[in-house]
Amino acid sequence: MSKSLKRVMAALHDAGLDITPLELGPETRTAQQAADAAGCDLDQIAKSVIFAGQSSGKAILFVTAGGNQVDAAKASAVAGEPLGKADAALIRAQTGFAIGGVAPIGHLSPITAFFDPRLAEFAVIYAAAGTPRHIFPISPDALQKISGAQPADFTS
Repeated sequence: MSKSLKRVMAALHDAGLDITPLELGPETRTAQQAADAAGCDLDQIAKSVIFAGQSSGKAILFVTAGGNQVDAAKASAVAGEPLGKADAALIRAQTGFAIGGVAPIGHLSPITAFFDPRLAEFAVIYAAAGTPRHIFPISPDALQKISGAQPADFTS
C-alpha cells in the first residue's frame, strides 16, 4: 500500500470514519472514467484541483464536482489572490500527492481549500484516495468537514 493511500486512510480513521477506499482499474485517469468505474454520476466525483497562489506561493485546493470546471477569475476572487498553474513539484511538496491522485484530505501541510456546492446535492460522493487508482465514498458534509474546505462559487 502506498504512503499516500495510507495517509488518506489515516485521515479518515482519525475523523472517526470507517471507510474503505475502492481500487479501480488502470484506466481511471479522468473524472468520467472514475464515475464509470464507480457506477455513479459524473458530478459525484469530487475532483481535487490545485492552483498556485501567485502572492503566497502556496497550493490552494478547489474540490469540485466532476463535470464542473474551475473558473480562474472566480477562483482567484475566492482565494483573495491571483492564481496560476501549480506545477508537479509544488503539488508534491505541499500535499504529498502526485498529480492524478491528489486527495482532498491527508495532505503533508495544511492547505486552504474551497468546496463546490454542487457536490452537496448528492448523498455520496467519491474522492481520490491518494493514487490514480483509488477513490473513497463519503458524504459531502463529512468531506467538507474533514478537509476544512469552505463552500464557494468558483466554477463556470
